[in-house]
Amino acid sequence: MKSIWKLLLVYTLVMLTALGVLILVWNNTEFTAGEVGSYSSEEFETYKKVWENLNTSVKHEQDRMRVVLIVFWSAELVIGYAFILLIYNIKIKPVKDLESFAAEIAKGNLDIKLPIRSMTPFSTFTESFDLMRDEIKASRKREMDAERAKREMVAELSHDLKTPVATIRATCEVLDLKLKKLLNETKDDDRLKAEIEGYIEKTGYIHNKAELIEQLVGNMFRATLDDMDEIEIKPEENDSRIIEDYFGSLKEYGKIILDNSIPQCLIFIDRLRMEQVIDNIVGNSYKYAGTDIHVTFCEVEAPAVEGKPVNRFLKITVRDSGPGVDEEELPLITEKFRRGKNSKEKQGYGLGLYLVKHYMEKQGGGMEYYNDNGFVMELLVKKV
Repeated sequence: MKSIWKLLLVYTLVMLTALGVLILVWNNTEFTAGEVGSYSSEEFETYKKVWENLNTSVKHEQDRMRVVLIVFWSAELVIGYAFILLIYNIKIKPVKDLESFAAEIAKGNLDIKLPIRSMTPFSTFTESFDLMRDEIKASRKREMDAERAKREMVAELSHDLKTPVATIRATCEVLDLKLKKLLNETKDDDRLKAEIEGYIEKTGYIHNKAELIEQLVGNMFRATLDDMDEIEIKPEENDSRIIEDYFGSLKEYGKIILDNSIPQCLIFIDRLRMEQVIDNIVGNSYKYAGTDIHVTFCEVEAPAVEGKPVNRFLKITVRDSGPGVDEEELPLITEKFRRGKNSKEKQGYGLGLYLVKHYMEKQGGGMEYYNDNGFVMELLVKKV
């Protein structure tokens, strides 16, 4: 749009200059008489009257011609404006539109549309360019969907591998203790001792490989964690009793005591993400506290807000009897990759509670945590 204004300004200046030159030339043109010869007084008076009449007629004609000139100049100015606008709209504007369209596409803005002007030589091109934009947009969407599906697969695969690998490690640790006890009780049978030592070695080998798998899975999950917001979470209506099943399936984490039965109701959760949440919380308590884990359930309501419906939640309280979290570190434990002072000899990446918070908020719920003769985690699960 700036170019057309510049063009009109230049044209206007040229026309004003031409008008100024014409006026200057016109004002410097005078009607003069030739040399006057010897006349008598009567002849001179007659000549004078004729000259005055003639001069008056010339001045009138000059004024009329000046008006005609200004009218003609104004008409030329308007016609010039119209011609410039016509050329701009037919020839220049479509090119400018193409340039702007190409620049926006290069920036990644695929929502911009190219105006299709049927009376220009570029109408076929503009239609083709717009079809190209639609195809690029569709291709970009397919690419983003595929990338999101890949990240979801990595997150789900990481979770699916975590529990069986932890079970393998725990089983290997139990077998190692039992085999070492059996080895100490075996005194005279060298062949049996050698066989038991072989089993201990193999158990240790399996344990080490399980640790390696756990580290590799953690690295893979960490590589995709920066894009967690793009992982799809689909909360749906579910029976609240599946929460008890999740806790009941975590036998490898020690003794989990359900202090009361869960209230039977419909809750709004993504089953896979909720299972990950409970697994992370119980796994953390088992790793850092090593005590029995108590779980209680109750129903609560959010504070009433004027003009908004009251939200009702199922509150899940998970409590251990360990040392808890250092008060200075307590506000930071849900940050990504944050690990406490007592985690130096423990495996992990500082992702567990970060994921818990992320998943609970995406499901329309929330979480709270604090120390109270141990570490306490409260989950708010939205009721339907």
